[in-house]
Amino acid sequence: MTRNSPTRRPSRPWHAAAAALAASMLVACGSTPTDETAGMSIEKLQSEARDEVEAGSFERAIKLYERLEGRASGTMLGQQAELERAYLLYRTGEKAQALAVIERFMKLHPTSPAFDYALYLQGIVNFNDNLGIFGRLSRQDLSERDQQASRDSYQSFKQLVEQFPQSKYADDAVVRMRYIVNALAAYELHVARYYFRRAAYVAAANRAQQAIQEFQTSPSTEEALSVMAQSYDRLGLVQLRDDAVRVLRQNFPSSRYLAQIPTDAKTP
Repeated sequence: MTRNSPTRRPSRPWHAAAAALAASMLVACGSTPTDETAGMSIEKLQSEARDEVEAGSFERAIKLYERLEGRASGTMLGQQAELERAYLLYRTGEKAQALAVIERFMKLHPTSPAFDYALYLQGIVNFNDNLGIFGRLSRQDLSERDQQASRDSYQSFKQLVEQFPQSKYADDAVVRMRYIVNALAAYELHVARYYFRRAAYVAAANRAQQAIQEFQTSPSTEEALSVMAQSYDRLGLVQLRDDAVRVLRQNFPSSRYLAQIPTDAKTP
């Protein structure tokens, strides 16, 4: 009788399945996504990105500019790609990402010839044509609305104008600064009216005073003085009311708002 060779433990089905799964995971981990731009020259990559922008394919253009930025790192072309990407992020509604790219650019390239454009773009991204009362009024309390983005936009434009007065973006920045000032003043006045209608006279007077102090040259100053005077009148603060009326009359002698203030406060 022949001697049996040592018996092997029978393989189990789950062992085979586990081995197959492990093998597939190794293959997956060892593979890398295909980079369709790997064989492109820098010039071709730039051309492709521009074509995608013209075609309105901003998402793909963003990816191409990101790759171009990496390959052309340390060059003006790389800097241009970085700013192009920031602009496209802004155009696609990714404002936070756009600002992050711009801030990184400013930190890494403080002497770049394109720094003026970076400031301008930063101002544009924060610039909001709606600016509070000019947009749709939601149910949010007006006093809770955040105007910080508009103020940040103003500061970017201001730095641009002061640091690069000869920049081709300076003139437009000045126009936008003027708009922001008038819009912010109008917003403060709107909030002051809001409080006045609700008999919150202290808050109304404070917001009107803020509009006057911060934005003295805005068209809202005239009505802000009137709201302030009327608020002080309702609070029984006669001296403060008369002071506000006096300033209103001196600066706007024909103001229609003078008629809204109690008679005893209109005498010089």
